[in-house]
Amino acid sequence: MNKIITLLLLSVSLQVFSQDKAEIKEFFWGKTDNFKTANTVPDKWKNESAVIIYKNEFYDYHKFGVSVTYTSAIRKRIKLLDAAAVKEFSEFSFKDKFYSNKGYSFREATNTIGVKIVKSDGKEIEIDVEKEAKVTDNEKKIAIANLEVGDVIDYYFYSVEPFKSALELGFEPVETTLGDIYPTMEMKLVFQTENDFFVNFNTYNGAPKVKEIPTKKSGERKYELEARDIEKNEFPKWFNPLAEMPCYKFQVFFARSGKFEERADAFLSKKESIIKETVSKEDIFEYYNDKFRPEGDLSTIRMFLKDKTFANDEEKIREVYYFTRHNYLTQYIEAFVADEAKIFSPYALYVDPIFFRTEREFINHFMAYLKYEKIDYDIIIGTERYNGSIDDLLIQKNVTVLLKINTPNPIYLEFFTPFTNADQFNYNLENTKAYALQVSKGKRVVDSESILLPSTTVKDNVNKEVTNLSFNEDFSGLKIKRESSLYGQFKPAEQKDKFYFFDYVYEDYDKYKSVRLLEKVKNKTKKKQYQQEFDALINKLKDRQKEEFKKNTSNEYGFEIEDHSLVIKNTGRFGSKSPMVYEEEFLIKNNLIKKAGDNYILEIGKMLTSQIEINKKEKERKNNIYMSYPRAFENEIIFDIPAGYTVSGIEKLNKKVSNETGQFISEATLNGNKLIIKTSKQYQNYFEPNSNWGKMVQFLDAAYQFTQEKILLKKA
Repeated sequence: MNKIITLLLLSVSLQVFSQDKAEIKEFFWGKTDNFKTANTVPDKWKNESAVIIYKNEFYDYHKFGVSVTYTSAIRKRIKLLDAAAVKEFSEFSFKDKFYSNKGYSFREATNTIGVKIVKSDGKEIEIDVEKEAKVTDNEKKIAIANLEVGDVIDYYFYSVEPFKSALELGFEPVETTLGDIYPTMEMKLVFQTENDFFVNFNTYNGAPKVKEIPTKKSGERKYELEARDIEKNEFPKWFNPLAEMPCYKFQVFFARSGKFEERADAFLSKKESIIKETVSKEDIFEYYNDKFRPEGDLSTIRMFLKDKTFANDEEKIREVYYFTRHNYLTQYIEAFVADEAKIFSPYALYVDPIFFRTEREFINHFMAYLKYEKIDYDIIIGTERYNGSIDDLLIQKNVTVLLKINTPNPIYLEFFTPFTNADQFNYNLENTKAYALQVSKGKRVVDSESILLPSTTVKDNVNKEVTNLSFNEDFSGLKIKRESSLYGQFKPAEQKDKFYFFDYVYEDYDKYKSVRLLEKVKNKTKKKQYQQEFDALINKLKDRQKEEFKKNTSNEYGFEIEDHSLVIKNTGRFGSKSPMVYEEEFLIKNNLIKKAGDNYILEIGKMLTSQIEINKKEKERKNNIYMSYPRAFENEIIFDIPAGYTVSGIEKLNKKVSNETGQFISEATLNGNKLIIKTSKQYQNYFEPNSNWGKMVQFLDAAYQFTQEKILLKKA
């Protein structure tokens, strides 16, 4: 099946007047097209799958009164050099029609697509997009017939999005590498703005600087970025492209006057005519010094704390954090579900319902509590490491805000989800440089300083599994019972993946003795009806959840399993040291067992679940290695040896590779009728230079080789 090349991340409409289409076609392929006859590529790239001859990106931001028009476009001219590239570009897909979600008006956007093929003899074949497009699964697809190696495919996408806005508005930022998955001979980025449009733009890691191009009108501005001879980008596993590849970032913000500039969620330059290239510590201080202030009704917190005693402020703060998570989020989740499922509209059942929608609401409310308790704290401004260092911060949306409580053992708090824990925050912020905004008397930011956020280690982030396995009665399969315990940064993603609302909201109701949604319904007839509908919904979701559990476990092992069940034994939602624990039982049939006369061969190494196989190309890695966080996988596999059989081959299950980057260690022992295998796989650091890649490959290969090992069960 041909891979779909998605031209449009948003839905598009092809309803453009013929005159407009002609103008757009002229814009890309007209008399000023300097690449109309460019069909050859440098000899150094002739062994590549494809080469981008020319890439052109175009952005335009203009306004007239309250009307704003955003235009974006891209054109690529690509030489196809092998069958893989031909297959890659033999089909385009796009969705049909969309309305602008910007501003306060909903107006249909106009978009157009052009595609042409240039054969090796120079003959051009333009595709009639509207005629050739076929509707499939709410998408339109264009099949490019008779595409051959040596052809050039030249396509563009042009979108005009009009809307009305009288307020401040930030356009989606653009953050991307200069290069592509194919080498690029030449690229140009052009964007145009006028008064009231502020521009943040900079390039990094050796990319050329953007240049301002003179315009005829003083209120209009035009900028260009050009580059040539760009090698292809490799995007291997464990890599942050923006951290070290030539790249550019920009965002345009619309603000009509000074009061809108002050409200803008952006680091704006002093004037629209000045591109803002950097954001200093002083800029951050100026932006945030009045963004946060202690505010909020503390009556529910005071009521929660009444008659409670705590060992110290640290214990109290943690308990208040979990309580506010319930009071301002999880107690309303049933209501969100009921409303979304159209069971009934529940919000009138609450008296002045307040739930936090934003990071700022959480920070302000907790500031009010800390001020009330007279506890010292700082506001932490950080950015996730894949954005690059905070020294290169440019776009406000890339900021994450934390609270640092200055107790004897500092506590870090982040805006909660149902699964956040006190003392734990987004792993992408760990071990990164950040700014601490110092708060005076619990209410006013008075200074800022650079800090390094705390790190975690392999002892903090552990995925521990104990797997018991035995043959079934006729030796045709294996019975598995596995208990998984996840600690530290392993928890949040797994909790989000495995938990549905009913897995945790009732836990919170019980803990805080709060009233469940349907208990608020006084009409008995309606309550019974809603309960039946709620039960039906939960049963349906549990069936879906069960299928997801089975699929996820099958994916872990790399083959199908049967009769899967899973029980959550501990949610791990009340303490960073409290693990998430769940237990599974399932069957494996006809996958790991092979009969050999009276004996059996068991692929027991596969019980470690699938491990990373590093192929020859990947071993030649050129990029540095960026890990999510230091972590350890600890496994114990306990195999019940069938009566009347002995085991041979366990010596192959003993492996040891350990160095400064990580380790894989396995040890197999016999204890009566049980074969016990313990393995430990660790990734030690957040970052490894490319020079250490070979050391990582050593323990990764050892782990993969373990999964290929077998034991022989001999009939006694």
